[in-house]
Amino acid sequence: MEINLSNLRAVVCGSSQGIGRATAIELASLGANVTLLARNRERLETVANELDVSSGQSHSIIVADFSNANQVQEAIGQFITAGNVAEILINNTGGPPGGPAMTAGMDEFKVAFESHLICNQHLVQALVPGMQSRGYGRIINVISTSVKQPIIGLGVSNTIRGAVANWSKTLATELGPFGITVNNVLPGMTQTTRLDSIIGSRAEKTGNTIEQVATAMQQETPAQRFAEPREIAAAIAFLASPAAGYINGINLPVDGGRTQCL
Repeated sequence: MEINLSNLRAVVCGSSQGIGRATAIELASLGANVTLLARNRERLETVANELDVSSGQSHSIIVADFSNANQVQEAIGQFITAGNVAEILINNTGGPPGGPAMTAGMDEFKVAFESHLICNQHLVQALVPGMQSRGYGRIINVISTSVKQPIIGLGVSNTIRGAVANWSKTLATELGPFGITVNNVLPGMTQTTRLDSIIGSRAEKTGNTIEQVATAMQQETPAQRFAEPREIAAAIAFLASPAAGYINGINLPVDGGRTQCL
């Protein structure tokens, strides 16, 4: 099976690093025109220079901070006003800080809700009309395996990720008749700065070394290793393709078999 995304534009959020960066590189390698979206212009420009242009693609960047939903709304609005359309949207942003749900402050929940669900909603509302006009749309939300099995010590994240998953399932039903699919990719433990932060925090709390904590975490997964960002990107790319046109409303774990439920 050959996946070809030529003549399609993808907006990839959180694309200055980690899974977002890997996804942008993968989509561009398959022929897509890619618009990178994150808060750090310098990093975005660096990633833009890494993207494949062998098929004559045109890549671009949008600078916006997901901690400010109004800024994201304004930025994507300017993108649309300039006459742009995107058939593929990858919703992806960094997870909330760790800690128990019981001791989390109200502002922690509000900030996480805004940077994840509200920003996603702004992007969908802006881009879906263009997808409808093209008769092709792929909305892929990069969230977490916590929507199937809550992760200890990530109380706010577990809560907000669950909200995003149910929002996504609702949209899948609403948008399916227009040729638009909405799916979630649930990464397991992946080699990113987010994972580095979690490992560091566990090491500090337990008194173990970073190496000991990382080894113990790897042993929780049947694959006995962490994922590479490119492996998550490969799953995203498939769901973004025409080949995945009859896959809609699912949660796809890419976690090496770690999640202990169907």
